[in-house]
Amino acid sequence: MNLQTTGLPEPLAARHRTAPHTHRPAPGVHVPVEHRALRILVVQNEERAAGALVQDLARRGYRAESVATGGQALRVHHRADLILLDLDLTDLDGLEVCGGIRAVSDTPIIAVTERGSELDRVLGLQAGADDYMVKPYGFHELLARIGAVMRRFRPVRTSRTIDHGPLRIDASTRRVTLHGEWVELTRKEFDLLHALAAQPGAVVSRRQLMTQVWDDAWSPKGRTLDTHVSSLRGKLGSSDWIVTVRGVGFRLGCP
Repeated sequence: MNLQTTGLPEPLAARHRTAPHTHRPAPGVHVPVEHRALRILVVQNEERAAGALVQDLARRGYRAESVATGGQALRVHHRADLILLDLDLTDLDGLEVCGGIRAVSDTPIIAVTERGSELDRVLGLQAGADDYMVKPYGFHELLARIGAVMRRFRPVRTSRTIDHGPLRIDASTRRVTLHGEWVELTRKEFDLLHALAAQPGAVVSRRQLMTQVWDDAWSPKGRTLDTHVSSLRGKLGSSDWIVTVRGVGFRLGCP
């Protein structure tokens, strides 16, 4: 089914090798007003399980789709009203994906995993999950938790402009100014700077930056990220704007 028929902005299949599962409510199903337009993103690397869950959610009136990797989730999470995130993914650690989404979005996240220890639960919630479910779980419990999370959730109107000292980053116009002067950046340079500025003071891993900005898993041999960091430092006039944390990644500084 073409995702455009579900009301989503564009087909995911055109952007990924494996098209996500997506379903509209079954004919004749009563759709409660409180979740009539609720869009749920299932992040699950087991295709059969993901497809079955998407179908079950669709029968309950939700607009559901699935992606198979953390990289895909980081690219399309903004299209969802709620995310069911399996922490056991093949490309990225689910906690890292959860933290990456939470850094730029307040979309509710329910973590789903086989990791059931108290420490695992604490780490999941600290990474930004709003709820935590351990496999195996019942579908009716899942529905109840979705309802509970959405009742707690209140959309927060956030500015699309980030001010960091004399640096201003406007995501709506993709314009960057420094001391009031326009800084001309390429598309990838802007995306890289915005990814760092969205987590002020935090160290953003190389893998997360490569996934969010270049839609690719991190390679230790790749020089693309370092080249763009160097270019950004030059255009901002100081290497102190982007601080290297050896063996981890980068954080936004302020000379």
